[in-house]
Amino acid sequence: MSFKMGSSSSKSAMKKSGSSKNNSTTTTTTNKFSVLVVDDDLVIQRIHKAFLNRFGFETQVVGNGKEAVDLYRSGASFHLVLMDMEMPIMDGPKATRELRGMGVNSMIVGMTSRDGDSEKQAFMGAGLDDCYMKPLTADTITSILQQLNIKYH
Repeated sequence: MSFKMGSSSSKSAMKKSGSSKNNSTTTTTTNKFSVLVVDDDLVIQRIHKAFLNRFGFETQVVGNGKEAVDLYRSGASFHLVLMDMEMPIMDGPKATRELRGMGVNSMIVGMTSRDGDSEKQAFMGAGLDDCYMKPLTADTITSILQQLNIKYH
């Protein structure tokens, strides 16, 4: 699978490969970013993990919001949490509210298969930094990467 994108791809490609030309801001590689994928759909888990790994992210996967909260409670930390909206045991909005209530400052990005604005807004209101339709695309990951670079550099 190849990830060729538009004009923003050259910067992302440099970050992905870790190479730099003359701009010191492009020397940051994505593999310095850790990602927690929180989704109950095994197919989506595999797709997102493979996709994120190809971009150089260190990726861990859990199946529901409670597992994500428990990981943070045990001392784990991630730069980015990709949070599904609808899951059993603990859904994305509840897990996001709980993580924010614990003082988690990680970037939390919601993922949903629902297209309704009201559902997306309610999910955003739980404390998300952003929300996208799933599955994620190369352009979406590039956008998230740019946001991570701003947040952590």
